[in-house]
Amino acid sequence: MSSIYFFLVLALVAGAMMPTQAVINNKMAAFVESPIAAAFISFFVGTVALFIYLVASGTPVGNLSQARNAPPIAWIGGLLGAFFVTAAVTLVPRLGVAMTFSLIIAGQMLVTLVLDHFGFLGIDIRPVNIARVAGMLLILGGVVLIRRF
Repeated sequence: MSSIYFFLVLALVAGAMMPTQAVINNKMAAFVESPIAAAFISFFVGTVALFIYLVASGTPVGNLSQARNAPPIAWIGGLLGAFFVTAAVTLVPRLGVAMTFSLIIAGQMLVTLVLDHFGFLGIDIRPVNIARVAGMLLILGGVVLIRRF
C-alpha cells in the first residue's frame, strides 16, 4: 500500500472520529450536566493521552520550550479546538448528529476554499474554480436534503 493510501484512510478514520467524539462527549455532558464541563473533561483526557504518547514515542520534549517563540496566531489552535468540541456537544442533542456534522462540513468547506484561494496563514494558494464551487454547492445541497428528511 503506497503512503498516499495510508493517508487517505487516515483522513477517513479521523473524519469518522469527529461525530463519534461528539456523541461520546454528549453522553458525558448528560452525566456532568454541562457541555462545557464535558468538553473540559474531553480535553483533559486528550491532554493526558498525548502526554503519554509523547513520552512513549521518545519525542524530544526539549523542543516544547520553543513554543514561547511561536507567533500569537499559533497559540489559538487550542481555543479553536475547545470551541469546536463545545459547539458539537451543544449542537448534537438539538440538531442531531447528521445535521450537526453536515453543517460543520459545509462550514469547513467554505473556509477551506477561502484559505486555499488567498493562501492565508502561509499555505500554498489554490485558486477557487468551477469544480470547487460545484463541490461546495453539492455539499450545501446535502445539508438541505439532510434537513428536509
